[in-house]
Amino acid sequence: MIKAIGIILCLLCSLGISAQNKPAYILYNAKGKQIGYDKMLKDLLKQEVVLFGEIHNNPISHWLELKIAQECGEKRAIRLGAEMFERDNQEPLNHYLNGKLTSKGLDSSTRLWKNYKTDYAPLVNYAKEKKLSFVATNVPRKFASMVSKGGFEALNSLQSLEKTWLAPLPITYDANLPGYQKMLTLMGDHASPNMAKAQALKDATMAYSILEHMKKDELFIHYHGSYHSEFHEGIMWYLQKSRADMRIATIATVSQKNIQSLLPEHLDKADYIICVEEDMTGTY
Repeated sequence: MIKAIGIILCLLCSLGISAQNKPAYILYNAKGKQIGYDKMLKDLLKQEVVLFGEIHNNPISHWLELKIAQECGEKRAIRLGAEMFERDNQEPLNHYLNGKLTSKGLDSSTRLWKNYKTDYAPLVNYAKEKKLSFVATNVPRKFASMVSKGGFEALNSLQSLEKTWLAPLPITYDANLPGYQKMLTLMGDHASPNMAKAQALKDATMAYSILEHMKKDELFIHYHGSYHSEFHEGIMWYLQKSRADMRIATIATVSQKNIQSLLPEHLDKADYIICVEEDMTGTY
């Protein structure tokens, strides 16, 4: 009997070790060196802006988004903002945060993403609980669609109120930025220069929204698809065009078959890189 118990204990120990060797994610710095969560958090707290790049359906991204907000919020004043809310929906979002609108009312009065309830509602509800600002930073999607079809010139037809929902015209744009070039390459025969301009409109508007709402001595944490800030381009490029000395930290999320070492293609994508296995269950 004693021998049998010993065998069982050995099996349980080996299972425990196996679980420890199968982490949900591994955190890397820009150079591909594994780094501890606490060390990253300490650095994030020194910044003015954190650009958190997610994989939209990745649960690890969303869990860490909430955890980082909560832990930063315990140590200094923060405000949140996200690509997932468009600027013309700021009023109903504010009403929800202030308790003047129910979750059902928010759903009916804003264009919520299909994974809002599982992935973004926890962040919004955290902001509501702690009485934090949550900024709708993205351009209304119909305006991005206009640019995708007709270039920046299509925006000239907008009414005065509509123009307040995007970055000031004319939109600064560098077609030679590697991120926009890569986007067109990946789209192949379906690509047109205007598609990269639509992406730039989103990046410029999100950066403008951050600049418009950030406050001295507060940390602004912004959530968006990882490609909007990878390699310090996109949103970060526009922020630095406005103020080169701004303290900004970037986070990217990547997926790999084996997460024990970071693939060369992911090096320098961000200051901190969350690496998850490619077969991680998606939220949609």
